[in-house]
Amino acid sequence: MTVAVAPASDSTLTSTLRRRPELIVGAALLVLLVATSAGYGWHRDELYFRAAGRHPAFGYPDQPPFTPLLVAAADAISGGSLVVVRLASAMASAATAVLTGMIAAEMGGGRRARVIAAATWAVGGVSLVTGHFVDTTTFDVLAATGVCWCVARAIRKADPGWIAIAGIVLGVGLLNKLLVGFAAAFLLIGLIIAGPRSVLKSRPLIVAAAAAAVGAAPYVLWQAAHGWPQLDLARSIASEGAEGGRIGVIPFQLVLVSLVLTPVWVAGIVRLLRRSTSSGHIPAARPFRAFAIAYLAYLPFLIITGGKAYYAADLLPPLVAAGAIATDSWMARGRARLRQALVIAALVLALVDDALLGLDVLPARLLNGIVIAVNPDAGEQVGWPQFTAAVASGWRQIPPAEQTNAVIFTQNYGEAGAIDKFGPESGLPQAYSGHNAFALWGPPEQSGAEQAGPVEIVGYAADDPTMRFFRDCRQVATVDNGLGLDNDEQGDTVLLCSGTTLPWQQLWPSLRHYD
Repeated sequence: MTVAVAPASDSTLTSTLRRRPELIVGAALLVLLVATSAGYGWHRDELYFRAAGRHPAFGYPDQPPFTPLLVAAADAISGGSLVVVRLASAMASAATAVLTGMIAAEMGGGRRARVIAAATWAVGGVSLVTGHFVDTTTFDVLAATGVCWCVARAIRKADPGWIAIAGIVLGVGLLNKLLVGFAAAFLLIGLIIAGPRSVLKSRPLIVAAAAAAVGAAPYVLWQAAHGWPQLDLARSIASEGAEGGRIGVIPFQLVLVSLVLTPVWVAGIVRLLRRSTSSGHIPAARPFRAFAIAYLAYLPFLIITGGKAYYAADLLPPLVAAGAIATDSWMARGRARLRQALVIAALVLALVDDALLGLDVLPARLLNGIVIAVNPDAGEQVGWPQFTAAVASGWRQIPPAEQTNAVIFTQNYGEAGAIDKFGPESGLPQAYSGHNAFALWGPPEQSGAEQAGPVEIVGYAADDPTMRFFRDCRQVATVDNGLGLDNDEQGDTVLLCSGTTLPWQQLWPSLRHYD
């Protein structure tokens, strides 16, 4: 008797990868980010998040609680492992790439279009830079992309229930940063203008609004209770002119994904605005036109308000997805092998370029010049041990009997966070600063109303107006990272002052600054 043996079925994993090829891209990106996560060191913002998370609150002057609490928890659980601290950021960036491919699927893209969409996002500047170290932007872009996927799914399935789910995703995102709320608002405007309005049924929309309100409430209430410091911060950002200021908003869009891949997402805008019906194997783009309108409306808003150019990254993934479908169609028309080779070459070139700019792959001494000019965050991961050593050398010049009452006061949160992280090994106490959330954790304790002293001042030049609050100051050290690397702390002076001109409690309001 012959026994028929049924062929072995594909494994669940293989089946999943066939249905979701973008998962392969996400997994590759995750491996790359984790493998290069600890080449330089902690970023100034990560040091700040670590300190902020150790002061649990519903909010801080510059952000909601999610990222600080996440960093502090990862740091505590891992014993200070930078790889573990950055794992969540790497996972978020990989998830955004996957969602970008999934948006392409909702827009009717096939397997190749979905891979192109995920890969285009994965090798881009936003993906690699913000996925490399922990930053609120990483989770903000992930939340915005999640909202866009839910909206795209609502449009494709003609199911308003997905709008309610989008609101839940938005609510979670608002625990990290309020910026995602602006992206969602412009997407809503796009739906109202271009449709399909049928997905904006009242009940799901009310659920979405309620979920968003719940997510935003803790931070909004915290801001109201503390005098809205976020507004001061927003004014400071607008006046800084970062990334070219208002003039630079449009040009900066060209490098958010990659200069060589700009044609992909620009083609996405054109496709969404022009193609109203399906043609051959090309699916209709008209139902998803709201994504292009939302992005194009968001740009002038950023210019008018002085917002940073990279804020627009929240609305780029659906444009990349639409552009991937257009690129896939272009590759199928004539000279297919040549066009496929050109697309692959562009992806590889973008990966190499953005990896050199955003990941820890170059020797730190080579970061000066174009790398720091394009991505200053690269330099902000280098030199913190040398910085702490300079502070420690100044601290040792304080007589041991006076160190009990001495205070270390820094110009910014990165410096204070570095001392809190690395200082204990050198016998340094906690640092104080008037910068952002550190302003809430001071002033230093002081008995009586006498003038305080001694004080070690870090990051202020001797002629800085702030120095009028301190007495008898002399320079005792200079920060040198040993590489000649031109980051924010290189060349900073360390001053030792005999005391303050007034008690700390009276000085503190004049020492606070939000920027």
